[in-house]
Amino acid sequence: MKAERHLDTHPAAAHDTNAGMRKLFDPQSIAIIGATGDRRRIGGIALDHLVAFEYAGSIYPINPKYEALFGLPCYPDIESVPNTPDLVVLSVAAASVLPALERCHARGVAAAIVYASGFAEESAAGAALQDELVRFARRTGMVVSGPNCMGHANLRTRAITAFATLFKDYPPPAEALAAKDDTGYAAVVTQSGNLCGMLYALGCERGVRFKHFVNTGNEACLEFSEYLSYLADEPDTRTIIGYIEGLRDGARFIDAARRLRANGKALIVIKVGDTEKGAQAALSHTAALSGNQAVYDAAFRQLGVMRATDPSHLVDIAYLARFSARSAGRRVAVASISGAMGALLTDLLVARGLDVPTLPDALQAELKSRAPTIGMLANPIDLTAQIFDQAGVATAVIGSLAQTEAVDAVVIYATGFLLDRIADEAIAVARSSGRLIVAIDSGRATCREALQHAGIPVFTDVARCVAALGTYLHWRAFQSTDAAPVIPPSQDVSGSVSVPGIERDADEHQTKRWLAGHGVPVVAEAVVADVESAVRFAQGSSMPLAVKILSPDIAHKTEAGGVRLGVQGEAGMREAFAAVHDGARRSHPDAKINGVLLQPMESGICELIVGVTRDPVFGLAMTVGLGGIFTELFRDVTHRLLPVDESTAREMLRELKAYPLMTGFRGKPAADIDAACRAIAAVSRAALALGPACGELEINPLLVRQVGMGAVALDALLLTAQTAPAAEPEPV
Repeated sequence: MKAERHLDTHPAAAHDTNAGMRKLFDPQSIAIIGATGDRRRIGGIALDHLVAFEYAGSIYPINPKYEALFGLPCYPDIESVPNTPDLVVLSVAAASVLPALERCHARGVAAAIVYASGFAEESAAGAALQDELVRFARRTGMVVSGPNCMGHANLRTRAITAFATLFKDYPPPAEALAAKDDTGYAAVVTQSGNLCGMLYALGCERGVRFKHFVNTGNEACLEFSEYLSYLADEPDTRTIIGYIEGLRDGARFIDAARRLRANGKALIVIKVGDTEKGAQAALSHTAALSGNQAVYDAAFRQLGVMRATDPSHLVDIAYLARFSARSAGRRVAVASISGAMGALLTDLLVARGLDVPTLPDALQAELKSRAPTIGMLANPIDLTAQIFDQAGVATAVIGSLAQTEAVDAVVIYATGFLLDRIADEAIAVARSSGRLIVAIDSGRATCREALQHAGIPVFTDVARCVAALGTYLHWRAFQSTDAAPVIPPSQDVSGSVSVPGIERDADEHQTKRWLAGHGVPVVAEAVVADVESAVRFAQGSSMPLAVKILSPDIAHKTEAGGVRLGVQGEAGMREAFAAVHDGARRSHPDAKINGVLLQPMESGICELIVGVTRDPVFGLAMTVGLGGIFTELFRDVTHRLLPVDESTAREMLRELKAYPLMTGFRGKPAADIDAACRAIAAVSRAALALGPACGELEINPLLVRQVGMGAVALDALLLTAQTAPAAEPEPV
């Protein structure tokens, strides 16, 4: 059973919270309540780590059973410790945690780590105990990590309180006590103890240099994003890798991610979770298409958070992030000793959304003049094995690629001894160029460490290299552009839910009139109460009509039998009028009927769905996709957090597989994309104007006409926060 997450967890400021976080991450003295001399028990493992790895701060074992442990004086209680420790680690049973914390608070302790399980992850009684822990933290301001967590480790200072035994296999590096390295360090922050250990071990093997190891546990008092907030401002942590099951505080996460980006830091995460739970009870198509996972993807994309698919992918990206001082982007030059491998690399890179551009003619001529034996020149470049018998040729080729403005990064493929042969030349180029150069060694080159030291990351697996580059180079390109604006949920969930101009239970016509007031183009239509009025309207219309039942209680009118299309003449209208009423009565006998809606049949280039739903973590999120009857069949959609402006709307349209239908596919007329973008941005403004009253808002379809003829909303649905079904909370 996963731990219940508490929504209101921010402690009162009895302590300086920032100071408490500093003491949690970088304590100068540590007490362990429940310390033991048994290296197989949790309290013994943590104490053993501190002693064995020569933690330079003060260590205070606390246990009335012992006078000394590991050569250190052991104290009977927190009151007996000679100085107030920066950090207290509690290795005691759940029932003893709160009494111990109260005594620590009385002693002036600012930060604590709680190992114990037996809280909200286990039972109702445990959840009640966790609620008491939350109240304690709010009352005292003590920074409390956990409970049910593995602990922390500061690898540079050797403040290793995590009880993971893997630190014996992957000890802090010798440089851990040295001055800060220019490339900085990484932190691993996870909501799983097992994943924390796995990612740390994999990262160490991959060459990722860690400073912090953090398992957040139940997050009763400190939520995942609060750890990110601290690390965003810590100067020598440059990369954070993490594992997320669910976030509680979308606004704090947005703020932390923005600050990480502003400080040039990389955030790389694995996110797991059920994508459909939150949409099962939804009434709109949008909600069915925008599961929690899709909204997370949208948030990560807009905030510049790299999402890894698996642990190996994650640590590979983190390894590349070590070299973030080097310029990089989506355009890649490939230089290979094998023409076949060059072609394969090109296919793989392009499949990841990267560009392998044809090199300018002048550069190709220059390469040919300086390296006449090389094969293909356009990109990929076939170096052929002969190049390795000619000194200086590798310098000429790699140097030219590292300097041209036509590419952003260079990938070199070679096998063991051949990579060794050109290593010195590649290193010389790397030292004179600030561009990212990546080497792939399919053999056993002895130069790997020297290449890495010179700023050239080395991979041994082509697929892993390309997968990491595919994520990392997109991120580097994003870093060089302005991020899409994002409004934290705290800005769209306050205020009154009463919105002028819109009824709480609005029907389609009322919703469209209100949308029109916010700049959304809507179809001309009429509301009639009786069949004779409908017949008169039909007789005065030169176009076939759509006839719809008008009710705030019927979201899907077609499925309810409440729609007739292509209606003409008196007989057709009488039949359609009766049919939509009959369908509504059969499917929704208690529905409020406001009349019948009549609108002319429209035609255009394509139909879109434009919808907004309220995500429980991030607030209002928009879905745009292929609309009409194909919406749920093809599920061709893309997502963003609000607000969405015209520029972002254009990006969203270009991401759709159906986008070519809008651009004049196979000689057909092009759609009015500008008008579609204006309409999408207007929907965003309308949803934000609703604020907390917006539960779900959907236009399906938004008909996009030919260029110059605009776009128009043919149908609209609004579910206010009071009427929208509550989404099931995402399991965390």
